[in-house]
Amino acid sequence: MRIFSLAAAISIAAGAVSAEGADLPKQLTWTAYGTGSAGYNQSVAIGAALQTASGVNLRVLPGKNDIARTEPLRQGKVQFSANGVGGSFMAQEGVFQFGAENWGPQPVRVLAANNGGTVGLSLAVAAEACEKAGKPGCEDFTYSDLKGMRVAWVKGAPALNVNNGAYLAYGGLTWDDVEKVEFGGFGDSWAGMIDGSVDAAFASTNSGRAYEAASGPRGVFWPPIDANNAEGIARMQAIAPFFTPMIAKVGATIDDTDGVATAGYAYPVLMTYAVQDEGLTYNMTKAMNENFDAFKGNAPGINGWALDKQNFQWVAPYHEGAVRYYTEIGVWSDEAQAHNDNLIARQAALMAAWEELKAEAPSDWEAAWEAKRREALKAGGFAVVF
Repeated sequence: MRIFSLAAAISIAAGAVSAEGADLPKQLTWTAYGTGSAGYNQSVAIGAALQTASGVNLRVLPGKNDIARTEPLRQGKVQFSANGVGGSFMAQEGVFQFGAENWGPQPVRVLAANNGGTVGLSLAVAAEACEKAGKPGCEDFTYSDLKGMRVAWVKGAPALNVNNGAYLAYGGLTWDDVEKVEFGGFGDSWAGMIDGSVDAAFASTNSGRAYEAASGPRGVFWPPIDANNAEGIARMQAIAPFFTPMIAKVGATIDDTDGVATAGYAYPVLMTYAVQDEGLTYNMTKAMNENFDAFKGNAPGINGWALDKQNFQWVAPYHEGAVRYYTEIGVWSDEAQAHNDNLIARQAALMAAWEELKAEAPSDWEAAWEAKRREALKAGGFAVVF
C-alpha cells in the first residue's frame, strides 16, 4: 500500500474546487475516542474550523471503546466516526468483539484518514515501571522488560488490546507473560497510568492523556522499536498487520526532540457505512480538504489529514462519495479503484459467509465463525488475517 503524492495535481485541483464550497447540513454528529484523546481533540478542532467557515455545528460524541463509537453509526444516529483501526478494519473483518453474533462483518467506508507520519501509536510505560525492571531512567528498557508487569486491557476495544498484544509480541511476550488489568475505556486505562494501578497502556503519542500522565509523578516512557529487528517486527505484524515502524516526532516527552523510534498506522480514520448518503459523504470529504488550512496546527498531529498524506490503498475501502470527490480533483487512480473494488468484494464475501453461518445456527458460534471466516477468505483468494 502506498501514500498518494502528486503535489502539483493536488494544488491545481484544490484551487478549482475551493471556490464552490462544500454543501453540508448545519448540524453534523461524529463519534470519536474519549475526551482527551487525539481523535477527540482533532475532531473538535475540525469542528471549530467548519463552524467558522460555514456555520456548521459539528457535535463530537466521545465513546469509550470501538463498540461504543461504532454502534451509533450502525444505528444511523450519527453520520460519521473519527474511529480507529478497530472500528474500521476489525469491524470490516468481523473479528474480536465484532465477531459476536449481534455484530458480524460491517460494510465500513473511509472518507479520509490521518496518516501524519509524525505521531506514533504505541504501548507506553510509566517511567516508574522502568525502576521495577532495574533500569532507572528507562535506559535500555525494552518491551521484553514488561514481563510480569501490569498491562491495560480495555473492555470492548479490540484495537487497543490487539495493539498492546502486538507490542508485547515484538518483545517476545504474550498476554500470559503479563498481568492483564481490565478497564472500562481508554481514558480509564490512562487514569490507571496516573494513579499507579497499571504499568503500561496504549495511546497515540500526542494523546492528551499521555501529556497529562507525562506531567504526573510516574512519568511516561515510549520503549523503542528497532526497524532492523526483523524477527521482532514479524512477530508484531503477525498480530497487527497494519503496523509499520516509524519515527514519532509529536507527543508527550517527544516534542522538540529528534523523535522516538516506534510504530504507527492511520489514526483517526474518518469513516461511515456504505449506506450513507453519497452526496453527504462527497461534501464531508470535500469540506475536510477545503478547510484543512483552517484547522491544521490546531491540535497535536492534526496535519496528517493533509491531502498528500492520504493512502488510497489502505485496508478498508473508500465510500463512493469520497471516491467521486477524489476523482473530481484528479487524485484517484485506476490502481486505487482496483484496490477499492477488491476490498468491497472482500467485505461481500465475509458478509455472505456470516449469513450462511447464521442459517446453520452452530452451537459454538465463536469457533464456527473463525473457521467459516478463514474458509471464505481463502476461497475468495483474499489474505487471511486474525
